[in-house]
Amino acid sequence: MVISNKPLHFILAAFVACLPVMSFANSENDSTHVKTEAVHEEKVISHNAPMEGEHVALDPKAKVDAFIDHHLQDSHDFVFFSDEKENKHYGFPLPVILIDGGLKVFLSSKFHHGEEVAEVDGSFYKLVHGKIYKTDAAGSIKLNEHGHPENEKPLDFSITKNVVSMLFVSVLLFLMFTGLAKSYKKGPIPTGFGRVLEPLIIFIRDEIAVPNIGEKKYRKYMGYLLTVFFFVWLLNLLGMTPLGINVTGNIAITICLAAFTFIITQFSANKEYWGHIFWMPGVPVPMKIILAPIEVLGMFTKPFALLIRLYANITAGHVVIMSLIGMIFVGKNLAADLPISMGLTLFISVIEILVAFLQAFIFTMLSSLFIGMAVQEHDHAHHHEDETAII
Repeated sequence: MVISNKPLHFILAAFVACLPVMSFANSENDSTHVKTEAVHEEKVISHNAPMEGEHVALDPKAKVDAFIDHHLQDSHDFVFFSDEKENKHYGFPLPVILIDGGLKVFLSSKFHHGEEVAEVDGSFYKLVHGKIYKTDAAGSIKLNEHGHPENEKPLDFSITKNVVSMLFVSVLLFLMFTGLAKSYKKGPIPTGFGRVLEPLIIFIRDEIAVPNIGEKKYRKYMGYLLTVFFFVWLLNLLGMTPLGINVTGNIAITICLAAFTFIITQFSANKEYWGHIFWMPGVPVPMKIILAPIEVLGMFTKPFALLIRLYANITAGHVVIMSLIGMIFVGKNLAADLPISMGLTLFISVIEILVAFLQAFIFTMLSSLFIGMAVQEHDHAHHHEDETAII
């Protein structure tokens, strides 16, 4: 089997090009807000008020909740662990890239995990729950009646923890597949790590691409399908490590991945696909008028199903595991809680290893199915039933 790595190079380049956009989207769409009592007057938080990263006395349950929230969110720092007593964080800072009256680049260590105000070229910035806001020298943050910061936000294209993780996986994929492609020049049987990759590639080809896209057209999309499968799978596995990385549990990332499938599907579609959507053959004209808007809506519900499935399953798995570990600290009977917590955590972790593969498989399977529906000359009813059964 010979594998051309040119489509893979193109897809990887597209992924890497979108990484700053993913980071920016995450900064804009993060649903975590500053928590405060709702009042009808404007509030101002001074620099001395407890903000992100500051040492605040919390009860064990609140600490566990805060830890889970921190684990699920993206971060401008890569923190391996923290010393709560000394309020020290062990890790390394990441580049902050802002566009605010010009390009401003500095390390996130200036924020000191949200405890300090960063001054750059006469401008002041404050890190509040993963978002960067413009402020004054005192670090004041204005809150509206709903407790949301009203300070202006610069355009944030920073290299966050999630972006570093995606860059790492992208480089790893590039090296893996380039090495595999080169090994075929020496003979029909790959060498080294390629022997592990080849069965997976054959599986994706024979069980996903060919059945859904067809013998004649599947090869054109193999680069994308292979990339998205291994990209999601490795990110899922990376999220299970103690590093606290939750890339595929970030809805901005899953939106971008689903957008790739959507764009490829629409630009690959043949006239039969568009005819099925806008003027369905074989049905009365009144029904065609009714079904056309539904079919157009279906164009967008397909990628929506992709992104929600991946996001919800991965996020739920992380929350369950972290909650089970938190039982050790919340419970008052350590001798009883520890074995129960660790036993359940081990059990769920084993399931999560399966889920990591399963979600990558399902994402790839559905992507190939949607592409196949757009490029093949098929029986509409048959494929509609297949799509409904899988979703």
